[in-house]
Amino acid sequence: MEKLAVAKFGGSASGIDGEHVLDIINRIKDLKKDSKVITVFSAPLTIHDGKRKSLTDLALLLGRKAEEGTIPDINEIRRPYEKILNFVSESYMTECKKIIDSFLEKTQQAYNEAMQRRLFADEVRSRALAFSGEILMSYMMNYIMKSNGIKSDVVSYDIWPIITDNNIESTNFLASESIKRIEPVEQLLKENDVLSIGGFIGKTVDGAETTYERGGSDRTAADLGILFHKKYDTRIDFEKDSAVVSADPRVVSEELEDISQLSYNEARLAGMFGMKILDPIAIKEILENGVDMPIMITNMKNPQKITTIKRRSDNQNGHPLKIVTGKRNCAILKIESESAKRLLESLEKDKRYSEFVILSPFTKDDIEFTRILFLDSDYVKRNERYVLGFDSLATITYNRGVITLIGDEMWRVHQIVSKASSRIGDAGLNILNMDAQEETSRVIIVTDDSDDNIEKAIRAVHSERSKITFT
Repeated sequence: MEKLAVAKFGGSASGIDGEHVLDIINRIKDLKKDSKVITVFSAPLTIHDGKRKSLTDLALLLGRKAEEGTIPDINEIRRPYEKILNFVSESYMTECKKIIDSFLEKTQQAYNEAMQRRLFADEVRSRALAFSGEILMSYMMNYIMKSNGIKSDVVSYDIWPIITDNNIESTNFLASESIKRIEPVEQLLKENDVLSIGGFIGKTVDGAETTYERGGSDRTAADLGILFHKKYDTRIDFEKDSAVVSADPRVVSEELEDISQLSYNEARLAGMFGMKILDPIAIKEILENGVDMPIMITNMKNPQKITTIKRRSDNQNGHPLKIVTGKRNCAILKIESESAKRLLESLEKDKRYSEFVILSPFTKDDIEFTRILFLDSDYVKRNERYVLGFDSLATITYNRGVITLIGDEMWRVHQIVSKASSRIGDAGLNILNMDAQEETSRVIIVTDDSDDNIEKAIRAVHSERSKITFT
């Protein structure tokens, strides 16, 4: 079976105004030596008001201005692409300029509609983001690949393979509908060495533009892997600044260890609880569709450094505590267990929302209560009426943070809970809740989310990692 690499390049991979684009080209040339390649691109980065910003964030800012009745300056989006245009050869320059003009005209039309409606939402928002960001970047990268002698083509929106439901702004992948529409893309792949496609963007059965939530380009890569895994020997490759290490290097600088392998479960937990590895929903979709394919996290500047993510890690001889991570901006819901069952069923079926974990229950006055840890308190605030509608006496506690220890083999670590809690106490932090379950491969420690509490706790627990013994 022929090999296929689905390689996702985020905004940081291309750099500010595309400064690292040629590094991407060199990496693609390396990938295509032994396989077909589908490249997935996020919107590029730029500098706006003196700050590094994704073009997606800039497009959202301009959309809010349009909503308030201010005419957005589309040239703020045009400028980064004009700089990236310098990497396109003369033979493709005119054609590429026409694409930029065409796509930004569609973006301007979306903003004009937002001004008229005084609402930047739903399809108007999705259209503006699609044609100012990911899709336009995929076209630019196709021209740059062609300019560098790569036999490539771009997946146009006319044959878009990522079909989603009708939740426009936080959409969900429909594998069965997508499979029905994969043939044109499959044919395009047969005719070329490399394809280019924008991440984050979906399309309903009726043709409306949709978007995943932030981090959605990871899901696009996973979805393409799901669609092609029976036709090719498929792997997913996330090209990043580094492979996975035992804690966030922006938080911990000492005794970091390279992690050579993770299980799907470990990677999903790490993503949920704050590690910038990949969107955990991407793994959830792979599992839901019964697919088993390797996921690589590659250091783009040093491709020999790789973390491999497999359904089950076969690296059982390393340190069983793989990762220490943390998540700010969490909330805890305390709700009667009977009401919690109905809420959880609705979150799954109606909202398709899964960014929460169930903590250990407790009983008070002979009534069992469930504790639900939501990993995004902003989501809870936006949907507070919905959440409390299942139990008016339920309580929500905001301003919570979590430190999480992750590893499928942590049962081999002696006294891991007591050692972790002791280190957090030594750091002067108050533990508000602790949840340790062998079956879920994680230990969760809840503390107050203020100042630098979470970072201090991560450093404290990680410093113990190299000292603990295990069987």
